Amino acid sequence: MLDPAIHQRLLEFRSSRKWEQFHTPQNLAVALSVEAAELLEHFQWMSPGDHRPSAAARDAVELEIADLAILLSYLSHDLGIDVSAAVERKLTINAIRYPVEKSRGNATKYDKLT
Repeated sequence: MLDPAIHQRLLEFRSSRKWEQFHTPQNLAVALSVEAAELLEHFQWMSPGDHRPSAAARDAVELEIADLAILLSYLSHDLGIDVSAAVERKLTINAIRYPVEKSRGNATKYDKLT
């Protein structure tokens, strides 16, 4: 998902600091959850009509998204998962689960669609 050059820079950054020892799949998965919660915090008290963070919060949101991308990049690399291939596979599954004629404009989960 990330540009290959950026992905390589991330791996070199981690390797030069010998952080692989701390980046077990479990630790990375936990860190992803923590970072996702930090991202969610910027949306926590928005009014129902608000859909985007304020201009002041946008920079912080961008950095949280970067943290998530970095951690996901490490996790997918370490587990040997091709994220693009996984997304393609999931898109195929979701196309079957959510046919346009049943799901257009409908937020119902696939197992409840009629």
